[in-house]
Amino acid sequence: MGTGERNQEAHVSEGTTGATSGADSASRTTGSASRTTASAPRAAASAPRTLAESLRARPDDSLAALLRARPDLLSPVPGDLTQLATRAGTRASVVRALERLDTFALQTAQALAVAPDPAPYEAVRALLAGDDGDAEVERALPGALAALREQALVWGGDDRLRLVRTARELLAPSPTHPSPTGLGPTVAEATAGMSPGRVQEILQAAGLPATHDPVSAVAALTALFTDRERMAALLDTAPSDALTVLDRLVWGPPYGEVSADPPPPVRWLRDHGLLLPASARTVVLPREVALHLRAGRAHRTTAPVAPAVAPLREYRPQVVDAAAAGQAFTALTTVEDLLAEWNEGGPAVLRAGGLSVRDLKRTATALDVSEPIAAFWLELAYAAGLLASDGEADERYAPTPEYDEWLDLPPAERWARLAVAWLAATRTAGLVGEQDSKGRTLSALGPDLDRSAAPEVRHRVLALLDTLPEATSPEPQSLLARLRWERPARSGPDDLRSRLAEWALSEAELLGVTGRGALTTHGRALLTATTGAAERESGRESGREGPASAAGLAARALAPHLPEPVDHVLLQADLTAVAPGPLRRPLAAMLGVLADIESKGGATVYRFTAQSVRRALDAGRTASDLQAFLTEHSRTPMPQPLSYLIDDVARRHGHLRVGAASAYVRCDDEAMLGEILADRRSQALRLRRLAPTVLATTAEPAALLDGLRSMGYAPAAESAEGDVLITRADARRTPRRTAPAPVPDGPPLPDGTLLDAAVRAIRAGDTAATVVRKDKPEAARADGSLPRTSSAETLATVQAAVMTGSAVWIGYVNAEGAASQRVIAPVRVEGGFVTGYDHTADEIRTYPLHRITGVSELA
Repeated sequence: MGTGERNQEAHVSEGTTGATSGADSASRTTGSASRTTASAPRAAASAPRTLAESLRARPDDSLAALLRARPDLLSPVPGDLTQLATRAGTRASVVRALERLDTFALQTAQALAVAPDPAPYEAVRALLAGDDGDAEVERALPGALAALREQALVWGGDDRLRLVRTARELLAPSPTHPSPTGLGPTVAEATAGMSPGRVQEILQAAGLPATHDPVSAVAALTALFTDRERMAALLDTAPSDALTVLDRLVWGPPYGEVSADPPPPVRWLRDHGLLLPASARTVVLPREVALHLRAGRAHRTTAPVAPAVAPLREYRPQVVDAAAAGQAFTALTTVEDLLAEWNEGGPAVLRAGGLSVRDLKRTATALDVSEPIAAFWLELAYAAGLLASDGEADERYAPTPEYDEWLDLPPAERWARLAVAWLAATRTAGLVGEQDSKGRTLSALGPDLDRSAAPEVRHRVLALLDTLPEATSPEPQSLLARLRWERPARSGPDDLRSRLAEWALSEAELLGVTGRGALTTHGRALLTATTGAAERESGRESGREGPASAAGLAARALAPHLPEPVDHVLLQADLTAVAPGPLRRPLAAMLGVLADIESKGGATVYRFTAQSVRRALDAGRTASDLQAFLTEHSRTPMPQPLSYLIDDVARRHGHLRVGAASAYVRCDDEAMLGEILADRRSQALRLRRLAPTVLATTAEPAALLDGLRSMGYAPAAESAEGDVLITRADARRTPRRTAPAPVPDGPPLPDGTLLDAAVRAIRAGDTAATVVRKDKPEAARADGSLPRTSSAETLATVQAAVMTGSAVWIGYVNAEGAASQRVIAPVRVEGGFVTGYDHTADEIRTYPLHRITGVSELA
């Protein structure tokens, strides 16, 4: 690798001379003076010749900023700065870096791609601001160049700006990959395959004197097209129809098809070199001509300033927090209702994973929401670790044991756990129902729903909401425009990033992070806590709360706005109970078994039925228990119809007993068993009398129970010992499972400790790679071979280095036989070992002398 890296550097260095003339030409085009000073000769002498030299001149904090901005460069840690520069120029890494540029930084890189290489600062400024100038561009350009330099996409001083070669190849215009600038090739590139005679004909038609060789002819034509006055005079002689043709090509695409016998306007443009042949039937507008017609601008419009997020409406903070708190409570009850619906085991898992369309519809109906919203609640419960598949042979979804622990938390903490999971999750519920690249429909809880950009987009949406005045909702399109400006590479009318932002806005409202579109107090606490934790992990800040405290901070901010749970209901004579607010958990759990929810809202209405009372009796309660419970928790007297209903169902409950024969029914009342046998509805159960008080069937006990209940009876199940079986709705749970881990968007961000260690290792490796030996002052281990000296010479050289305090270069072979080269400063030699500071490892180490292959003094 080292040889290839040095060859690449040499190639860049050799191209400097030829590119300088292009830079001078560009400076003449803009008519601006070069930014030279009296110290220019000294600056030029010390200017970096390669990207590696540019990185070598950076301070440690700048190298750390580069590795933080482009963490893919750390996998693995480069051995030295030359390896770092080579890795920073690979296609995959450059593409990733370009995708993370904002619009103006990307436009600056695109301008550099069409500018001469290297380009002076004034040439880049002219390409972005045009001949007339643009104050906003001139103010923003230094910052854009600084961002490109920080990410090692641009290097060199302001007098010789260079775009890394891979970025130039990606952004420069070509017939197969048009540039976003809409510019075509230069005159030199377009005339590369043209005959010398044809070039001389173009010179003659343009009124230029003939030259002796094609190179000078192309230079003369380029000088004409980049001279504003002479170019304007040439265009004044053009037919009006020819100018119309140029207008159609000037902003791109610069290519056009022509026939074998083109019309006179096109023929005039081709004869004068304003259109050059790209193929047998295609002509192209040269870059220099297009820039003249554009008044020097590389882009039709530039965006040096980020668009502001426009406010839509302002509310009182109390209104926003109250609305969001109500929605947060609704989110809690919805998740609870969802998992209570699946307490006895949820729907089956599809063979390919996920939930079927039919089961999603049933879930949406049960929650009284639309299918997309039901998919969101399912994915939220899954991301929070409250829902998973049970892993059985007949795999089904069910709540996890963590769900029971979650239910025991205070409401604010339960909400905070959901909000933190939502903010960090890469699973995207908005994709449910769409098709993947193979035409398969994406299902809720299924695979292929992860989008690594989702957490970043959610954080950024909340951060932009935080920039607005308190309790102010944004204009959605302005927020989307701001996000597209920040990441333009993937932008478009239906790009994923914009869709993720739209989903983030709606999901934040559903979850109660925002209220009426505005960021709430607890939403701001959630954002601050999670952002502070991320910054602390990346080493940029210290003293902030850790990730585990994010939920606590958000919960403390939300708690004052949540309604206090109540411990009573209002029993009505129409067999209903009204809960005037959120019920305390034991009361809500018991009432959920004893009655069915009829309506929700500010007050929840429960309906008592024979089936619901029987459900409570099946759970082991007696009639007296139920009446005592309702009397204790009701602010109104027990209605007589409700008391009669409980007593009537309890009187009939358990009168019939069902067991396994496969199944049997036993009853002390022989007449009742005769009634059952005589009922035509019992024929499907295939009952037969075994004894005067016992009926048997081949049906399963559960099927027999359901059949008798559908006939209006209230049987009770019993065990093999004859005891009544008590069934509970929360009996089915999955094994303990961890929540799905978010899919990272590329390599993880390095923390401060890793960055410091990586910078030290790269510096140490670079020191060892660039040392100069006394015996070969003109080269430093260019061939990568180990130094070779005798044992006596090695010992003498190391002892001399200890006395003089100098560093030496050694070759070393460890116990596994791996050879390496190191630069050490020996401090002690004794017992066959040398101890010294290892510049390569940046620490004190001890080496056996017999494993040192040789030693050389450093110049």
